[in-house]
Amino acid sequence: MSNGSALSLFRDSKLRKLLLSTGLSWLFDAMDVGLVSFIAAALSVEWGLGAHQIGLMAAVNSIGMAVGAAVAGSLADRYGRKSILLWTLLIFSAASGLSALATSFAVLCVLRFIAGFGLGGELPVASTLVSESVPNEQRGRAIVLLESFWAGGWIAAAIIAYFIIPQYGWRIALVIGAVPAVYALYLRKAIQDSPRFIQHAEQKLPFRNRAAAVWSKPYRKSTIMLWILWFAVVFSYYGMFLWLPTVMVLKGFGLLKSFQYVLIITLAQLPGYFTAAYFIEKWGRKFVLVAYLSLTAFSAIWFGLADSESMLVTAGISLSFFNLGAWGAMYAYTPELYPTAIRSTGVGLAAAFGRIGGVIGPYLVGILVAAGTAISVVFIIFFAAIVFGVLTVLILGVETKGTDPDY
Repeated sequence: MSNGSALSLFRDSKLRKLLLSTGLSWLFDAMDVGLVSFIAAALSVEWGLGAHQIGLMAAVNSIGMAVGAAVAGSLADRYGRKSILLWTLLIFSAASGLSALATSFAVLCVLRFIAGFGLGGELPVASTLVSESVPNEQRGRAIVLLESFWAGGWIAAAIIAYFIIPQYGWRIALVIGAVPAVYALYLRKAIQDSPRFIQHAEQKLPFRNRAAAVWSKPYRKSTIMLWILWFAVVFSYYGMFLWLPTVMVLKGFGLLKSFQYVLIITLAQLPGYFTAAYFIEKWGRKFVLVAYLSLTAFSAIWFGLADSESMLVTAGISLSFFNLGAWGAMYAYTPELYPTAIRSTGVGLAAAFGRIGGVIGPYLVGILVAAGTAISVVFIIFFAAIVFGVLTVLILGVETKGTDPDY
């Protein structure tokens, strides 16, 4: 696809409004997730939290995301994409703001579960809405561009962490992270529901039928592939990136210096997304997933073994670039494997299963770090998980570039 075709996404006023409004809320979601990783490093100092407790907090947030993805994905096939997006955003933004008032570790964990529920529900529904609202020849690129707002959120989180947390504390950072969600809610009022959902509204099925259809013979192989893919990607991403500031500290850098390096590493996410957005319509979803995940696996080993400041940052940039490009491709690929009547349910269940990996990954790192396990060994585990995901896509995945999901 030509660059002009990509630009046409922004020339169409309706598509531009859809991408920007969902993209900005996606950015705010990412900012909250990113802030948790920085706040964990700050809390380890202020509250004296050990590695085990930091891993537990990240795991609780991911449990909420898993439950939210499954519930919201199912409800979106029943009540529409737009209404469920609004409710998940309300839940997420309220819990994020209240997290700033937490007076104990237990209270903070409860609020992070609720915030995770809203956030986990919002993401698969948003990607489904955009996927169903964009022409076939632009669909993959639109989803990757939507996902690129995630990098903007992490960059914003890194900036807030670098300038705000050391001087004003982590509570102010959470307050700032919650404020933009109100603006996203305002923008969402202008979004129309998916044309495909409206067109197929008469095909609404009970949840039991939709869940059974996801595992029926026509979709079983794709469902197995997606669940393994999502698990591998989410397990490795949250295990690596939520611990990134803390890993920097463990490698001997001060808190402020660690935040600075993570900001530099995070900036590499944007070109990762943009290159994936270009290649996904040129060479296909399967190619981008396999290529970018393979290079993510290599980068994980490189980062784990890095023994100098320059190598650590360079390996981190490579890890960030390829891992987030793969995320964009995965979000584009998943909705294309199911028809409209069961699409959001299929996407939500795959994302929910993946979030189990998001529970295990950070918690496992906490246990291993607390036990004195070398960082290189931790990243070898992530390498193995990503390679398993690559092999699954190679064997079970089908190419969906240019196809109509309602075949």
